[in-house]
Amino acid sequence: MNSEELRSIQAPLKEKYRNEPDSAVVTLQAEGKIGEGISCKVETGRAISEAGLHPATGGDGSLACSGDLLLEALVSCAGVTLSSVATAIGIELKNGTVKAEGDLDFKGTLAVSKEVPVGFRNICLSFELDCDADEEQQKTLLKLTERYCVVLQTITAATPVNSEIINSR
Repeated sequence: MNSEELRSIQAPLKEKYRNEPDSAVVTLQAEGKIGEGISCKVETGRAISEAGLHPATGGDGSLACSGDLLLEALVSCAGVTLSSVATAIGIELKNGTVKAEGDLDFKGTLAVSKEVPVGFRNICLSFELDCDADEEQQKTLLKLTERYCVVLQTITAATPVNSEIINSR
């Protein structure tokens, strides 16, 4: 896909969202079934992913760790966003790799220490690219990718999450 094709696909959507702002609000959903042992099966729309405890919290490593899934969501969203932005601004990507690494201190997760926060201490997102962009264009590409990556913005904005228990009886 080139920038003209991308613009022609997105132009009517942008116009619709300008004229009908509420039509741009879409609710995405995920659902999981709590499984045997300590696991949760999540239908991703393309496959079923089964998550369980990380080995650092007592898991055997046979199930996906939710922290890994978060990083995978970040990598996939950042990769799609970077590719879309590159196309839109006329940068040819010949090849590329997106990596996310995050440090967790499981003393917080396992309640060994109340001073240690639960969750990632930090996350590093990197892009190794083979492209025709000069240094300034690469800076623009990174800036726009960070700006428009849904998962990255959700993480960095600390989006509020409302939790509730609904009794199924």
